[in-house]
Amino acid sequence: MSYSEDWIERYSRHIILAEVGGEGQQKIGKAKVIILGAGGLGSPAALYLAAAGVGEIGIVDNDEVDLSNLQRQVLHHTTDIGRPKIDSASEKLSAINPDIKIKTYKTFVNSTNIMDIISDYDIIVDGTDNFPTRFLVNDAAVMSKKPLVHGAILRFDGQAFTVLPHVGPCYRCIFREPPPPGSVPNCSQAGILGAVAGIIGTIQATEVLKLIIDKGKVLSGRLLILDALDMTFRETRIRKDPDCPICGKNPTITELTDYEWVC
Repeated sequence: MSYSEDWIERYSRHIILAEVGGEGQQKIGKAKVIILGAGGLGSPAALYLAAAGVGEIGIVDNDEVDLSNLQRQVLHHTTDIGRPKIDSASEKLSAINPDIKIKTYKTFVNSTNIMDIISDYDIIVDGTDNFPTRFLVNDAAVMSKKPLVHGAILRFDGQAFTVLPHVGPCYRCIFREPPPPGSVPNCSQAGILGAVAGIIGTIQATEVLKLIIDKGKVLSGRLLILDALDMTFRETRIRKDPDCPICGKNPTITELTDYEWVC
């Protein structure tokens, strides 16, 4: 197959990698990735996936850009304050790579719309910031059998792992249910070092690209935990729970549920 000179030059640093090459870059160009949340995690993940040439990127967010977002949500600029995040995100991603398709959804995902939103995509990136939505996203990924790349951040800490439905453990294999309302602070209450969002979001993008080209070892069955104050990473092994209510041998969760919202 012939490639244009611009295509070869744009992706030359990928193409010279033996693990990627022209064939791998073509796979990236044909892939469809949905990113839930255009905030601290979704911003760096989206930037790197767009730059990498992912053929279609979906962005789901219902918020507008706020001044307090700019410390970590690198998709958005000062001039974007007050704009819908999906508009700001689409503009920046198209500027980085005009050859890819950006599709936006100005909504929050819930039990009634999430399956329709993710249906056209190959891989899901969880950039959400609250436990009820994370559980919902996990359950939808398992039910639809779509890989899910999870990330979470708070203060100086972050974590990431990848869910391969019915192959490895899911989010509920680690955390069975959302915590009680008010038991865990959110970023606006506890704070977040902006650069931590960049580290975890970039790890998520890396996981997605490895899934697309089917190379390397993704974080399935492994929870990667960052302590940025000590600048250490540690890995915790996760086993698939045979009694998991969504991916176990006898699942008790057979339909999606909206939990009471709590960060």
